[in-house]
This record gives sequence, C-alpha cells and structure tokens, in this order.
Amino acid sequence: MIQIRRAYTVIHFVVIALILFCSAKAAWAVELANIFGDHMVLQADAKVPVWGQGEPGETVTLTIGGQRVSTVVDVTGCWRAQLEPIPSGGPYVMEVSAGDERFTLKDILIGEVWLCSGQSNMEWPLSKSLNGDEEIAAADYPHIRLFLVEKVSLDDKPHDVKGQWVKCDPESAKGFSAVGYFFGRELHTQLDSPVGLIDNAWGGSSAETWMSRQSLLSDPDFSHMVESLPDRQAVLEAYRKALNDWKASGSDGPAPKELRAARQYKWPAKLYDRMLMPLVPYAIRGVIWYQGEDNTSRAYQYRRLFPALIANWRAIWGQDDLPFLYVQLASFHKRAAEPGDSYWAELREVQLMTLSVPHTAMAVTIDIGEADSIHPKNKQDVGRRLALAALAKVYGQDIVYSGPILRSAEIVGPKIRLTMDHTAQGLATSDGQPPRGFEIAEADGPYVWAKAMIDGDTVTVWSDQVTEPATVRYGWADNPDVTLTNSAGLPASPFRTDDRPGLTRDNR
Repeated sequence: MIQIRRAYTVIHFVVIALILFCSAKAAWAVELANIFGDHMVLQADAKVPVWGQGEPGETVTLTIGGQRVSTVVDVTGCWRAQLEPIPSGGPYVMEVSAGDERFTLKDILIGEVWLCSGQSNMEWPLSKSLNGDEEIAAADYPHIRLFLVEKVSLDDKPHDVKGQWVKCDPESAKGFSAVGYFFGRELHTQLDSPVGLIDNAWGGSSAETWMSRQSLLSDPDFSHMVESLPDRQAVLEAYRKALNDWKASGSDGPAPKELRAARQYKWPAKLYDRMLMPLVPYAIRGVIWYQGEDNTSRAYQYRRLFPALIANWRAIWGQDDLPFLYVQLASFHKRAAEPGDSYWAELREVQLMTLSVPHTAMAVTIDIGEADSIHPKNKQDVGRRLALAALAKVYGQDIVYSGPILRSAEIVGPKIRLTMDHTAQGLATSDGQPPRGFEIAEADGPYVWAKAMIDGDTVTVWSDQVTEPATVRYGWADNPDVTLTNSAGLPASPFRTDDRPGLTRDNR
C-alpha cells in the first residue's frame, strides 16, 4: 500500500505539471517543452522523458541514436515519450515528427545533468566571482552546456520555463551561476563526460517558496504559510495600477509599496509552481542547493522544512534516492568579541543535522565568508567542494570529500575530548597553530573561550575558567574565527553538544 501511494503521488505531481504545460494551445502540430533544444544535454544511462504539446490524437515520433519511439497526443493536447538509456557521448541529432511536420534538434550530448537551485549565492554570476575576468576568459568548455532559467513575471503562466541551452564559452558563462559553473567544470574534468547545468535560482527566496502548496498544507507546522497568503488577484490589480502610475510619473525613486508587496517570489509555493514544476520530469543526476540565508530567523522550523523540501523534490522526480548536495552557510557579519547566540549558527546546525537524510552531502564554507558581504566572492571553493561530494557520493570515487564532522564527545576530568569523522590522515589547522573557535561551558553555565589541542582524530578542549565542563561549541557565531581542518585542508563543520533553547525556537 505504501508503494502504491508513493507511485500515485509521483504520477499526481507529473500530471499536474503536464496539464499546466498544455494549458496554452500549441501553435503547430507538435511542440517540445522549452527545456528541450539544440545543444542540450540528456542524462546518461537513464530513461529520459521527453514531452510537449500537439494536436489531440496526433502521433508524435522521436528518433535519436538508433532509437525510435512514438506516442499519441492526449485530449488535453499533451504528449510524453520516454527514451531508453543512452551511454555518455555525442553529439546526437533528435528528429521529432507528427503528421507532415518534422523538425530536428542538433548537437545533443549525453552526459551528467545537474539542477542548480537556491537563492542569491547560487544565482551569483561568474562575472562577480573571485578573479571573474580571468575565469570568464578561461570558460571555454564546449562539452559543458548551460541552461539559465529566466525569471518569471507576475503575469507569466506556469506552463513552461523560458531559456535555452548554450555551449559554455566566455559569453554564455559570465552571467551563469558561478557555483554551478565551478561545480560543473570540476565534474567535467574529473569524469571526462559532458555536463549539463540548469541554473534555476532566485535571490532572496525562502525554502517554502520552492515547495508545493500540497506539501506545505499537509503539515500543520507549515500550513499557515499558505493559508495566510494574500488574495492573488487583489495583489495583481494593485500591482498593475501601481506600476502604471509609477511609469506615468517618470519617477526614478524607490518602487511604491504595492510593487514591493507583489514580489511573489517570496510567496510559499510560488517558485515551485512557476520555475520548478515546468522542469519536471526532465532527467537529472542530482541537485546542488545553496539557500538558507532567508530562513535564518526561523532555523528551528528549518529543521523540518528543509528535509520536507528534499522529500518534495524527490517525490516529483519519482526518485527516492535523488542526490541532494547543499552548501552550509558561510561566515557573515562582524566578528563577535565574546561567545553568544547566533541565528546563522542555528541555521548551520540544521544543515549539519540534515546529513541524516539519505543521499545528501554538505559543502562547508565557514572559512571563506566575508564579514561585510552576504555574497562571498570565492565561489571556486564552493563549487569544488560540492563536486568532491558528488564524485564521492554519486560517482563512487574513493576521495576525501568532507571536512571534519563531530562524532562524539567525552568528558575527561576538566576537559572534553571530541572524536571527529572525515579526518583524512588526521586533524589539522589552516594556520598550523592550535585550533581556534572552541567554547566550553558547565551545565547551564555561560560559554567561555576554550583552548584546544589536536591528537590524531580527536580534539581536547578545556578552559581554566571551567572546572566541571558539560558542553562544547565550535564555530558558534555569525562569523567565527575557526581554523580546524582535516589533512586534506577541508574545514570542520560548526557544531554544539548541548540542546539549549535557541534564538529561533519559537519563530514561525
């Protein structure tokens, strides 16, 4: 019964996506969804759905690489066919025909397809990354293909995305996701395979706007997000009037509040409907995700929201094991002089906890943030660390892919000994000095800065101010001074060993 329900859920989501796609009548006997086009990459070694619109009752035939498959356009004007797995390679040509009409898609590669999503740090373009000019000049990889999903306007219908596949070159790469590009470049180099990257991110977006209305309504902790939404038609009417008045006035000042209120990318389920579902069920190898900044004030809620988002996406793609690799938030804000509480630390803790979800991995970036910018420019290391996780967790390479993660803590007299996983050949520090970033406290007592000493895979922590230690924190701040790494130079994830109430526990 459980399997039947899961299958029904997947079919339900995909049917909704195809109905929305077919809501606009095809201009020709047959059309493809916009995600299909010249220069695209189709996922290797996987069944590949292909879909589009057409005249009801018309037979649509696809041919590629010796395969020939046919399907019939249904009464809603939708059609969907499925290609059998094709090994990595190319280029291929796909011919699409229906009746007397036929057209050809050219220069198709078969390789590894990844969806790159989240908010502004995923959206951040290559042109604004560290050494951007040099990176752009070197971005000549004809076997990497890029699809930048254009942002939708308020009046766009959710039946399809806008964008096109392009070869990766200096012109196409400069406005593409820097994290996505560096991730894809590393995969392409290491796997010697074509790589397709779909950049589908929106700055300032919260997790819930990338989730389905159904998944939010099904959980009493999240249902209020959808139930409290303003009336869409009223917002649209106010938006159009404010926009027309603003344009007529010739003002170059701040947009009126009606325009700001109509930023529906902030609305729960908005980007899910308009920018995610039109991509389903395009065959992908996995997802890379960089988001969380917009949810820092609700970190405790994110403990359930983030795993729910992952489950939601896996359900619509019909893959319980869809790899989901994500970035832990980098350091940000002014460095604190004394130990204290932190929204950002609580959100990072949730991201660390989410590693308990199967088929996930996390890239730690606590060492490469910038105090005065929420958009740190070093996207090279972000992409590389995500690629290390993919190479190890998805492609089975025996490599070090994660920095140290706390395994256990043991009180030994006036000290606490921490045992870490992912230490490679042993723990180390980024500057060769004793590790910094640790705090220690007695039960219910205040945290104080602690000294620390490395011994193989363990760290011993203590303070002369604490005689009966009970708990330890590491990197517990918006912008902590941290230096613990493994021998491969990958930074340790921040953590704590207590469960004291946090700043965000009651925030909804």
